[in-house]
Amino acid sequence: MNETIDDCCPVFDVEKWNHKEFKWNQKKFIKESIPEFFHIPFPPMIGKRVTKMMKLVEDSACLNQDKKEILLLFKDRSPFIGEIYLSVTDTVPNAKNVMLSGTYMSRVFDGAFKEVPKFIKKMNSYLMEQNKKAKNYYIHYAYCPKCAEKGDHNYMILFAELML
Repeated sequence: MNETIDDCCPVFDVEKWNHKEFKWNQKKFIKESIPEFFHIPFPPMIGKRVTKMMKLVEDSACLNQDKKEILLLFKDRSPFIGEIYLSVTDTVPNAKNVMLSGTYMSRVFDGAFKEVPKFIKKMNSYLMEQNKKAKNYYIHYAYCPKCAEKGDHNYMILFAELML
């Protein structure tokens, strides 16, 4: 079986991420801000920020060698600012290094970016059934736009950081 789509994105394993709980204890990431217009990121800025982050991580040899373990998380901080987090294996020089700790529930969804509010509502219902509540949301898109089109899926993992 092919491990990547067009030698780009790793084939996504839905079962690994769907309906799972993760306890992160100072999980390492680097972080960048990204401008948004009413919660919609400017597409050219995403590419520029991710390219910059990837170069810093590759130059420092802090990128996980297993592509399936790399997380690129997006957080909508306000209507005009978002954040991008790239998971790393160690401190990256010249980058904003951050650590995330807490308990996170994940669900996999398949759909367009515009459906994210609907997916968050579904996640909130799912959490409510378990007497849990989210304080933050992070989204990992499994495929770049080119691979999503080739693979006929636009998988995303919605991570809910749980309130204690």
